[in-house]
Amino acid sequence: MGSRTGEERRPIREEKRDARERVSSEPRRRGRSHGWAEARAGDSSRLAVRQVAVTPVRAYVGDKVLVEVLIENKAEGSATTNAVIYANKKLAGRQLFTWGRDVGDRLYRLTYEWDTSGVPPGEYKIRAEVYVNEDTSPFDNDLVVKQPVVLLPPGGTFPGGAAAGGSTAETDPRFKQK
Repeated sequence: MGSRTGEERRPIREEKRDARERVSSEPRRRGRSHGWAEARAGDSSRLAVRQVAVTPVRAYVGDKVLVEVLIENKAEGSATTNAVIYANKKLAGRQLFTWGRDVGDRLYRLTYEWDTSGVPPGEYKIRAEVYVNEDTSPFDNDLVVKQPVVLLPPGGTFPGGAAAGGSTAETDPRFKQK
């Protein structure tokens, strides 16, 4: 086959340019494996992490730590997305949840069980995150618990002679539960 002339190449270049323009004009999409989702076309979305509760805050490696997250849907829209829990910026839990099906359902409570088996002893800051691409207020899509979870090797002694256990909760100060 011979080489193509400049005139024959033009339509292919234009076609590629058109394809690039189509892609760049579409909203950015991220895979659900990262906890992002798309709301239905035309819907506005506004999810907010309102509270994160952790029990126990003093535990031994191998114990299970319970993390409860309260998420509010502040606008219209419906989708399924991931809510994610991190311990010191490392994934500790992920849960799919569907929001917005019933207009009356605005609050969603999710429960995670963080298995600390194999986790090195230390202090762990817990952060909950939920994100939707079209969210108009991404500043409230995560919440960090100020009091860290203290993990010790089995048989270790907690600071101040405290026993294993305890709990803490962090609540978004803008949240007014009805």
